Amino acid sequence: MSLGDTGAVASELGLTGTTSTAPASATQNEGLSPQVQDVLASEIGISVMLNRLKQSIASAKEFSQFLKKRSSLEDEHANSLKKLCRLSQDNMSRSESRGGSFAKAYEDMMAIHERMADNGLQFSMSLHQMAEDLQELAAVAEKSRKGWKVNGLAAEHKVVELETAMRKSKSKYDALAEEYDRARTGDTTGRQGGKMFGFKGHKSGAQHEEDLLRKAQAADQDYQSKVQVAATERSELLSRTRPETVKALQDIVKECDSGLVLQMQKFASFNEKLVLSNGLSISPLKSGSDMPSLRESVLAIDNDKDLNEYLKEQYSRMPPKTTPPKYERNPLIDPTQRGPTTTPAYNQSQQQLPQIPSSVQPPPPGPGMFQNTRSGTFSSDALPGPPNQGSFGHSYGQSTSSIPMLGHPNRPSSQPQHERSFSQGSTVAPSSGLGTQQYGGRGSTPQQAQPPASRFNGSANAPSSRDGPPQLGALSFQAYQPPTSQQPPSNYTQLPSQQGGQVANPLQQHPPQARQQSPPIVAPTSARPVFGVSLSRLYERDGLAVPMVVYQCIQAVDLFGLNVEGIYRLSGSVPHVNKLKSQFDTDSGSPNLDFRNPENFFHDVNSVAGLLKQFFRDLPDPLLTREHYTACVEAAKNEDDIVRRDSLHAIINNLPDPNYATLRALTLHLHRVIENSAANRMSSQNLAIVFGPTLMGTLPGANIADAGWQVRVVDTILQNTYQIFDEDD
Repeated sequence: MSLGDTGAVASELGLTGTTSTAPASATQNEGLSPQVQDVLASEIGISVMLNRLKQSIASAKEFSQFLKKRSSLEDEHANSLKKLCRLSQDNMSRSESRGGSFAKAYEDMMAIHERMADNGLQFSMSLHQMAEDLQELAAVAEKSRKGWKVNGLAAEHKVVELETAMRKSKSKYDALAEEYDRARTGDTTGRQGGKMFGFKGHKSGAQHEEDLLRKAQAADQDYQSKVQVAATERSELLSRTRPETVKALQDIVKECDSGLVLQMQKFASFNEKLVLSNGLSISPLKSGSDMPSLRESVLAIDNDKDLNEYLKEQYSRMPPKTTPPKYERNPLIDPTQRGPTTTPAYNQSQQQLPQIPSSVQPPPPGPGMFQNTRSGTFSSDALPGPPNQGSFGHSYGQSTSSIPMLGHPNRPSSQPQHERSFSQGSTVAPSSGLGTQQYGGRGSTPQQAQPPASRFNGSANAPSSRDGPPQLGALSFQAYQPPTSQQPPSNYTQLPSQQGGQVANPLQQHPPQARQQSPPIVAPTSARPVFGVSLSRLYERDGLAVPMVVYQCIQAVDLFGLNVEGIYRLSGSVPHVNKLKSQFDTDSGSPNLDFRNPENFFHDVNSVAGLLKQFFRDLPDPLLTREHYTACVEAAKNEDDIVRRDSLHAIINNLPDPNYATLRALTLHLHRVIENSAANRMSSQNLAIVFGPTLMGTLPGANIADAGWQVRVVDTILQNTYQIFDEDD
């Protein structure tokens, strides 16, 4: 085969490969513009379609993420709206809120909002399903793209490699042909003396020409075979592989794009449906609908009717009418009725005192009137003392748990079913003549009647209030302490109320000015520890329902700390706290511990707050007691606010008397702190976090999750202060 024949064969193969693929490409791309057909049939067709499919997949994924996040937002909004509706409806159903037409309108309004929340939940579920479908579509398209990318690009690379090998073979073939042509024409370039040198000896020109011809023919055959292989692969690529890959990528792109557009159309339709459903919930169509619109519900409120109905309901609670006051002249003053008399005996004069009219006396409690009260610890057969005051001048019936209300107006007491009263009677009240004068004129001897026997510690011989500082009424846990003298101690200063013949407790006084209040006077003794001593032991020893350190700390914070930001949250000075603690353990009645003077606590009210918390932490048994710890935690787990409040109310009523009195004083004080939360930034939640573990303590092996329930217990007590404790009961 000559060189000319070889070139003709190569040209023919190349031409045949090119012309055979043209009809196939034209068939695949019918209906497309010439520019699009040229791009798809070219070498960049597969790469272009792969990039386009990648864009479709990315768009589907992005819209899927949008739908997923929108679904999450709608679900959160709908659930929050339903929860808000239920909570608001529960609050409105309580007795503290309005009733009548307002309650009905509010119930309808909440029902409308619940229907809107249901629409939002359905919309959220639809969006979530759309996001899942789009995500699945994108995943399938991406997997198909990877497969066609491998197959299509592999065929393209194979053809490129074969054509590169073919070009190298052609270059070798052309070089041998040129060398053979020089040898045949007698060109001696590169030869010496007409002979060629080699390893086997000198070759003649004829031998050299024959060798070159043989090499050229071998190169010609190799080049021809590579051209045939390259032409075959290229024809296969152009006629089958490339069109199939391009068509498959086109189908995937169309499917992905169609799915994306379909989901977008569904999204638009669902939005319209959501808005329409909410609109129909707010304003239903009149035909065939018995649900009022939001506007109609609000317009149905009749304020005058609600007010009149409420006032009618209060008619049964009206107190009985009292007779108008009438002047009656005392016969002792009337000279027309005065006869010859002698100096009457004291008891005789007392018998002539007018009796209290029955209309003024409190009516006996009716059935169920005090069904939730904690029964008093005083004997029911003892004669009652003055209202809200036992014979010792100190009872739980006094306001603010024997702590003066500093700068705080009196509040009306709450309903009777929320009180714990100890003023039903007194075990140390005299059997006759509680109204008799116990402190007569100068030089006279007070007449004292013997009290009846009592069921508490044989208190028939219990001391009267003149045997020392004002004391709390005898309770079931009070140990009897015999009087040492009929006269007050030398270091005890009588209060004005005592000098007038009536015993009163300074812890219960409400003087016109807070600065003129006097703390309870306790006779100083050596080694009277306060910290680390149980409340019952402190009461037995000092006779104060509220320990002196608690009283002084509350008084200081009421006077100087209600507007201090972070009170009870910020720590005071540790040296100051330790010094005050040592002073109270040494002599709690020292004048240096009168906290009405800020110099006595170093002008550091935060140290006073820290001292109060330290006292409760050092109690051997927490204020709410370990006995009631589990019950308090279980009560806190109630989700219903009313049930939780009433459960804790019952537990508090079962506390020992000193614990109840101290808890009441502390709670009323913390409520005053909460009322100034705009200045001190201490809400009920913040105070509950501070005092929860302090007031409840911990049980051995208690769960760490109990800390949250402890906070909830104290927070519930603080939020329901005047439902659990009557300020003036």
